[in-house]
Amino acid sequence: MSGQKPSLRTGGRFQVDVVSESAAPTPAPVQAPAEGRFRMVGFTDSDIGPPPDVFHEPDTAKSDSVSLHSTGTGQTHISDSHSNTYYMRTFGHNTIDAVPNIEFYRQTAAPLAEKMTRPSLSELHDELDKEPLEDGLVNGEEPSAAEEARALAAKEAKGGTVKFGWVKGVLIRCMLNIWGVMLFIRMSWIVGQAGIGLTIAIILMATLVTTITGLSTSAIATNGFVRGGGAYYLISRSLGPEFGGSIGLIFAFANAVAVAMYVVGFAETVVEMLSDVDALMTDELNDIRIVGTLTVILLLGISVAGMEWEAKAQIVLLIILLGAIANYFIGTFMPVESKEPKGFFGYHTAIFLENLGPDFREEETFFSVFAIFFPAATGILAGANISGDLTDPQVAIPKGTLLAILITGLTYVGVAISTGACIVRDATGDHNDTVSDTVNCTDAACTLGYDFSICKEGGCQFGLMNDFQVMSLVSGFGPLITAGIFSATLSSALASLVSAPKVFQALCKDNIYPGLGVFAKGYGKNNEPLRGYVLTFCIGLAFILIAELNIIAPIISNFFLASYALINFSVFHASLANSPGWRPSFKYYNMWVSLAGAILCCVVMFVINWWAALVTLLIVLALYIYVSYKKPDVNWGSSTQALMYNQALTHCLNLTGVEDHVKNFRPQCLVLTGYPNSRPALLHLVHSFTKNIGLMVCGHIKTSSRRPNFKELSQDHARCQRWLNEKRIKAFYTPVFSDNLRHGSQFLLQSVGLGRLKPNTLVMGFKKNWSDGDMRDVEIYINTIHDAFDLQFGVVILRLQEGLDISHIHGQDELLSSQEKPSVGGKDVVVSVSLGKDSDSDSCPSKTTSNQSSPLIMRGKGGREDAREGTPFLKHHSASSTSCLLSAETKSPLSLTDQRLLESSQQFRKKQGKGTIDVWWLFDDGGLTLLIPYLLTNRSKWGDCRIRVFIGGKINRIDHDRRVMATLLSRFRIDFSDINVLGDINTKPKKHNKLSFKELIEPYRLKEDDMEQEAAERLKASEPWRITDNELELYRAKTNRQIRLNELMKEHSSSAKLIVMSMPLARKGTVSSALYMCWLETLSQDLPPLLLVRGNHQSVLTFYS
Repeated sequence: MSGQKPSLRTGGRFQVDVVSESAAPTPAPVQAPAEGRFRMVGFTDSDIGPPPDVFHEPDTAKSDSVSLHSTGTGQTHISDSHSNTYYMRTFGHNTIDAVPNIEFYRQTAAPLAEKMTRPSLSELHDELDKEPLEDGLVNGEEPSAAEEARALAAKEAKGGTVKFGWVKGVLIRCMLNIWGVMLFIRMSWIVGQAGIGLTIAIILMATLVTTITGLSTSAIATNGFVRGGGAYYLISRSLGPEFGGSIGLIFAFANAVAVAMYVVGFAETVVEMLSDVDALMTDELNDIRIVGTLTVILLLGISVAGMEWEAKAQIVLLIILLGAIANYFIGTFMPVESKEPKGFFGYHTAIFLENLGPDFREEETFFSVFAIFFPAATGILAGANISGDLTDPQVAIPKGTLLAILITGLTYVGVAISTGACIVRDATGDHNDTVSDTVNCTDAACTLGYDFSICKEGGCQFGLMNDFQVMSLVSGFGPLITAGIFSATLSSALASLVSAPKVFQALCKDNIYPGLGVFAKGYGKNNEPLRGYVLTFCIGLAFILIAELNIIAPIISNFFLASYALINFSVFHASLANSPGWRPSFKYYNMWVSLAGAILCCVVMFVINWWAALVTLLIVLALYIYVSYKKPDVNWGSSTQALMYNQALTHCLNLTGVEDHVKNFRPQCLVLTGYPNSRPALLHLVHSFTKNIGLMVCGHIKTSSRRPNFKELSQDHARCQRWLNEKRIKAFYTPVFSDNLRHGSQFLLQSVGLGRLKPNTLVMGFKKNWSDGDMRDVEIYINTIHDAFDLQFGVVILRLQEGLDISHIHGQDELLSSQEKPSVGGKDVVVSVSLGKDSDSDSCPSKTTSNQSSPLIMRGKGGREDAREGTPFLKHHSASSTSCLLSAETKSPLSLTDQRLLESSQQFRKKQGKGTIDVWWLFDDGGLTLLIPYLLTNRSKWGDCRIRVFIGGKINRIDHDRRVMATLLSRFRIDFSDINVLGDINTKPKKHNKLSFKELIEPYRLKEDDMEQEAAERLKASEPWRITDNELELYRAKTNRQIRLNELMKEHSSSAKLIVMSMPLARKGTVSSALYMCWLETLSQDLPPLLLVRGNHQSVLTFYS
């Protein structure tokens, strides 16, 4: 190696090769290996010499493995050789722990390489991997020279992106949008109707609504980085996709139709001018269509040319508009005698006082005039709508929007005062109408020498009330006001034509509505939504050709108001949720003011047009319901989620202060399923009686011979919970690591749940093929049942003759990482099983995703995992057995047994036909044995089944016992089809069945009479599950009862859809595990699906109100 590396003796455990990134020669060049830019050499006892600017301290001599690389600027950075991230040295230490960096918090990749991430907790905390890395490229290594060149070229090309500051991007756009045509042709009429005082009140009311909305917009815009999409982005990221998706669609549509409204306003002005000079092309209506079509084509060309051209056009239009406004105000100070007959006299106190109060005519009211003015105050979101094209949206949107509201509000007030102070309400336009009768003439015009009293009879064409073009009369140069009207209409049309595609593109990118993704594609350096422009053009053109906008205009105004209302509500909702993530840098907002703003917006909607408000609310509600129904797969950290958490936490805490009541009892089940889909029958049956009623937790006890992999456990948890959600199964998945089933169950029984929301019933599968395995597993299994009873849990055990566990049928999981390689000798069989949405669900069918049909692997030595049903949770998992889902395509034929198992596993998903649920309620456990069948029959797929109740009794009291039970059931309000009293329940079982039981228990007997007492005690101590002769004799009657009950169930319930049976109890410490297991085996063998149930002997049913 050429050059001498600086040496610092540290006794390091490993060494690294230092590679310079700089193209220029450095004092200590290092020859990099050909295979990669840097590499980990391995552990060594030799010294390492870091560059001189890396200070080494003793505590890093045994630090995690790192690689160093120079930036070529004299600063050496430290990179974790195991990851794709580079870390700056921390306080001079040779460590991969990183200092705070903004790059770690970004959600997008850096321009030149992969997104920077901080070192994970595992990288800092886990033991070091003592195997040296292979030479060559490592995961996340720097890009090659060619890749760097390509990335740099892409960045330079992207450097041409047009970004706007707060003035050009927000202030100018908002002012142009707010200063509409209303300023020039309706403001004077409003002053005439409402008077100066009420007109200012109208302006202030409208400005109040827009100011509150502006403050709310500023708060949301400064609570994190704002992307493109304007109002849609702000609302969707605050309130979630349901509100955002509904308002985004109608907001984009409103902007598209607004293009038509503004263009038609422009076209009407042009056609009116043509009509004045007798230059109409056809008739007025068709001329409006022709001029409007040509105008919208021109605007489309400007928009498609790019945002830079559109911004230049906006500046030109602003200059014209400002010139027109200035021209008007200058004209008010230049009274001309020829204009006096038309009502303009200049500023006079008499005119001001006369116009100060209202003079409503033609059935106009304060609110009707307000409804006409309010659309002139809208347009405050014009800047926010192009948020993606702003240099710094967090600064630009608040500053530009609020300043635009202030400037335009003052302008409207100034115009209202000036018109009211220098123009009379009515004028004839006749120079001869001078004052002749000073007694009867009392108007302000009389003091100025004119008598317009004839106008009280109607017919006058001049003055505030009669001439919409009065501002042109007042101005110093009339045509400039016309130019201002053109500028106001065209600028608003252009802003809407740009806003609609931008908002629609953001909506389509989020894939809220299927089928709209084609409009998400952008073109050019600014990612222009050209397809959206074309769509907006088509919508606008269609409404221009209709040329009848009087009906649609109120709905469009209400669409904008609905957006304002939701923006205000977003701030209130986010503040109410009290999420730590709600930290707007804009502090001048208040949650209650925002709520008042939202209410004001809704009130204004109904004031403007009540039926349009209703239509708007119905459309928003319909879209909201649709998006809620589709449940788009997005997670934006909305305030809806935050408030839901708050409410859940509050309700959980409130529940802890309320004692449980029997009327409110509901089965809350801890179901030992393993992976959620490894025992479908157990999962679906329990879900049938807990869905929307009680809690269901899928417990998974993982045992492993290797060290517990908690990272794998966390990944499994997320994957399996997602699977449950996709299948519409309302349950939680909770995995734990433990050395055996009993200890894992103890963990779950004691820790699962929160306050009152905790399980009260343990549900597990029957231990199939238990006699073929290790009896220590049986001991663990039975002790798990004892533990549940000790903790006052009810216990439910499901047995299907074919079995429950399908996890031994192998599959290849698509979700496995590349590091999880199949075990040697493993055999993969991917089975065809549909695990779709619960057929009893009231919600929509599950969406199909790439993860929904991922297979479940349970691979063991020789290609088969221990498939015994009794130890479904005692899997010794390899790294390749962490999957959660079943595959949907068959790659290898199954045995007949496995085919039957798969068919059986799906039987509780389909609708059960007509049949019975036979309830063998032999012992009173509090009523759980009866409650579960009742809950099942309330479900649609069990609705055709009827409950038959079987009880024990005496042969000479059958009728009496039946009446007593019928009375009890009727008081419980539980329907039943029949009650059977078993008078022969104590009859001795058949001899061959007794012999079968004797053969079953034979291998597990202690046979202490055949050995010395000391040897028998030693054997019993080492194998406590063994059955003693004394025990067998003591429980002979109970044994015979289990055999007899099995015979009776075969006789009476062989055709039942489901048997629910009181589970026999075994006294702990007295009945051995083997004997209890033999009882359960004998009781449940060769029967239809059987549910053994034993409550905790606390009442779960009551007949009191």
